[in-house]
Amino acid sequence: MSCRFAIATLGCKTNQFESAAMEETLAAAGYRPVPFAEGAELVIINTCTVTSATDSQSRNLIRRARRLNADCRIVVTGCYAQIDPAALVDLPGVALVIGNEEKRDLLQLLADDGPRVQVGDIRRNAGPALSLSSFAGRSRAFAQIQNGCDAYCSYCIIPFARGPSRSVPVEQVLEQVRRLVAGGYQEVVLTGIHIGGYGKDFDTPGSLLQLVRRIENETDLTRLRLGSIEPQEIDDALIEAVATSTILCPHFHIPLQSGDDAVLQRMNRHYSRSFFGELALKIAERLPEAAIGLDVITGFPGETEQEFENTRRLIEGLPISHLHVFPYSRRPGTPAAALPDQVPGPLARERAAQLRLLGEQKQQYFAQRFVGRQLQVVVEGGRRDGFCKGLSGNYLQIAFPGPDGLEGQLLAVTVDSCPGPSLQGRLS
Repeated sequence: MSCRFAIATLGCKTNQFESAAMEETLAAAGYRPVPFAEGAELVIINTCTVTSATDSQSRNLIRRARRLNADCRIVVTGCYAQIDPAALVDLPGVALVIGNEEKRDLLQLLADDGPRVQVGDIRRNAGPALSLSSFAGRSRAFAQIQNGCDAYCSYCIIPFARGPSRSVPVEQVLEQVRRLVAGGYQEVVLTGIHIGGYGKDFDTPGSLLQLVRRIENETDLTRLRLGSIEPQEIDDALIEAVATSTILCPHFHIPLQSGDDAVLQRMNRHYSRSFFGELALKIAERLPEAAIGLDVITGFPGETEQEFENTRRLIEGLPISHLHVFPYSRRPGTPAAALPDQVPGPLARERAAQLRLLGEQKQQYFAQRFVGRQLQVVVEGGRRDGFCKGLSGNYLQIAFPGPDGLEGQLLAVTVDSCPGPSLQGRLS
């Protein structure tokens, strides 16, 4: 019987993409994928290290894999493995710790009887992105266009875990998208660590906008969604491209992090409160139905009540659709970890709760605007009690009655009500 394997993934869409690429590689080599809960012989934990909480989740997954199958072989990879392999290699059951770059050599490393830690210097030896021809188990596919980051925000360890910014060649991205279209995917999400920097590392510098235009003109993709983009990289031309495109989703995911200028400076974020506010208003004026989602950190070192209030008031006055809120987590190895006046955890969490409540109110208000309207949705998995769920171009979740077998299809749904943050409707 072929070796059964399972992959558990924490963190960002880049990690999810790379887990899918590793799964494809293993399956092509004769390994058999099974759910994590089945207790596979080979378990790969693809870790995140954005916060100490994600480090703890990674260790818990390792322990859980051992409980499910005491004889399993555990391989730990991802950003936690890249940053601190020594914290992982001696955990019971861990056979191998590999870095982010070593993911591409997974089969060889599984076969070799080499050192148990295989983690290179990613700042010096960063290579190209992994490739992927399908995206098993998902109704929407990710296409990785970029990896790494050169921004060095003071709270973030990711430049050390992912290496310098490097872009996937345009032709390789186009081929990736064409394969996904041939596989039946209606929507592709462009992902990376810093996709707004796409193409800047090419010998002849390119841009995200140039890539998007080529995808639209040279593939048969139905719907294209952009991942997170830094505010200073969303210019008038990109906004206009989203407004006039036949395939680009009217959805902007923008890291705000703070709405106070002093906090932004301490974070090493290169824009101001007023710049961000003007950007959000500009998007909403040109694209009134666009989703605008923000990332926000509460409790950054030194954040006073007034600085937090500046953030809350800025968000309250902006035409946004939803928030992703994170209480600050001290990350050793980053400049922010050494800053004075660390905000107590309970206070950071209390401020996060306030912003989440504001985000829920914003989301409810945005969703209610579409009651009585028809929206195009990509049907996602997880049908329950006769209801399917789908995602609109402007990032609204819609539940509707429907049969099995609709996953991945792009369908018209008429919205009937808004009982909560998600909508309810019926097939048009």
